[in-house]
Amino acid sequence: MSNLAVVLSILFLSISYATSVPTQENFMHCISTQFSAYTKTFQIIYDSNSTSYTILLQSSQQNPRWVNSTVLKPLLILTPFHESEIQAAVICSKRNGLLIRIRSGGHDYEGLSYMCRTPFIIIDLINFRSVDVNLKEETAWVQSGATLGELYYSIAKESKIHGFPAGVCPSVGIGGHFSGGGFGTLVRKYGLAADNVLDAYLIDANGRILDRKSMGEDLFWAIRGGGGGSFAIVLSWKIKVVRVPPIVTSFTVSKTLSQGASKLVHRWQYIADKLDEDIFIRIIIQNVRKGNQKTIQVSFQSLFLGRMKRLIPLMNERFPELGLQAKDCVEMSWIQSVLYTAGYQKDNPLEVLLDKTTLYKSNFKAKSDFVKQPIPESGFKGIWERFLEEELVFMIMDPYGGKMNEILESETPFPHRKGNIYNIQYLVKWEVNEEPNKHLKWIRMLYKYMEPYVSSSPRAAYVNYRDLDLGTNRKGKASYKKASIWGAKYFKGNFKKLAQVKNEFDPDNFFTNEQSVPPFASLL
Repeated sequence: MSNLAVVLSILFLSISYATSVPTQENFMHCISTQFSAYTKTFQIIYDSNSTSYTILLQSSQQNPRWVNSTVLKPLLILTPFHESEIQAAVICSKRNGLLIRIRSGGHDYEGLSYMCRTPFIIIDLINFRSVDVNLKEETAWVQSGATLGELYYSIAKESKIHGFPAGVCPSVGIGGHFSGGGFGTLVRKYGLAADNVLDAYLIDANGRILDRKSMGEDLFWAIRGGGGGSFAIVLSWKIKVVRVPPIVTSFTVSKTLSQGASKLVHRWQYIADKLDEDIFIRIIIQNVRKGNQKTIQVSFQSLFLGRMKRLIPLMNERFPELGLQAKDCVEMSWIQSVLYTAGYQKDNPLEVLLDKTTLYKSNFKAKSDFVKQPIPESGFKGIWERFLEEELVFMIMDPYGGKMNEILESETPFPHRKGNIYNIQYLVKWEVNEEPNKHLKWIRMLYKYMEPYVSSSPRAAYVNYRDLDLGTNRKGKASYKKASIWGAKYFKGNFKKLAQVKNEFDPDNFFTNEQSVPPFASLL
């Protein structure tokens, strides 16, 4: 960074600090007048002088890459217990020109749930985490601050034959996950998490509490896959819990290049989205060391909604090249498969799902793609060559098909349905004290290499694997036209409708961040 840039950065921070002090005081005064009768008000507001401030700020930052960022820290962190406190925070933030960041699990890949370049507050939903399961209706109400692990745990405590189709990482927050779509091992059977949302309670930009009926179908459509932080603060979600067998089967079969991994990955592309919808086989590719040599390992990780005696004949018929045997398979309950897929032992106590800490936490950068035509073996050869240049890298390939083929692109904002064989997530990780630039350069180089092999016009991406390289909103001035560059990648033709919904429910763009949906009226 040049000396001039450093000086300007320091000057900006100094000005921001000077102007933030009276703003903070005004905000606190406003809050006290909004709900003076509520006794917990001042137990849930923390400023930078509080001993709990830093702990709260860093406790759920799941990507340590941002811990020492020079971007502005929040003026205040709020940990509300009651919806009226959130209403007051919205009203008082608007009156004092403050932005809001909403944090449920802290897994935003680019840190947008806890960072901002202008004065802001964080509303941390850590105390909004109840889960109420109704087996008679086969539904549940889950608050946005709960984690996927807490949801799965609560369902499993009530039933051995119910589950929910959402992600594989138990510490991910419900609010962000559902807002972006949310998929996991049940995606081919039941679709996305957002596809199974029946109702929601939210607070809009005017501080009103709305449910599905009062918000209307357009806003209800937008919050189920349109990305977090754009439309409202969703307090809770009513979901449809789904049936799972009492016994399921999982397996993980790993192969290196010398064991024929390339041909197996290539073959997998032709069958993964066409298998029985009870079979989900994802691929995890990483570089590993075998002795003194670095090589590529490809792991085929599966969940089958049934017993092994039915799985093996199906695999021998459709994917005999993998050579699946009984010794590779483990029968278990569905909730044990959640543990297994997350990297725990299936016999670990279920209470590990209640831990909000990510199991494997490190600095990382991620990008994503969707694949519509099988990548040739020569394409994978180039991937292997690039993988061997880095130390800790992954490609995770999640198959679609099944239920995903039955849902129209426009049914929710998440448009990546029929015609997509699989999704790719690219990840590069590094140690806390390492310089990130070489790793960022590497993943951008890999992403560029993949361009001929993935979707195009637009080159699609998954909003929950947020990637600011795709483009950002200009500070202080949102532009629908400019945002369409990245918006079309996440939402394809649905981006226009999202912007129109935004224009109706938040025309002043109160809920905004670097990749929030701008109002449609902001055409320039």
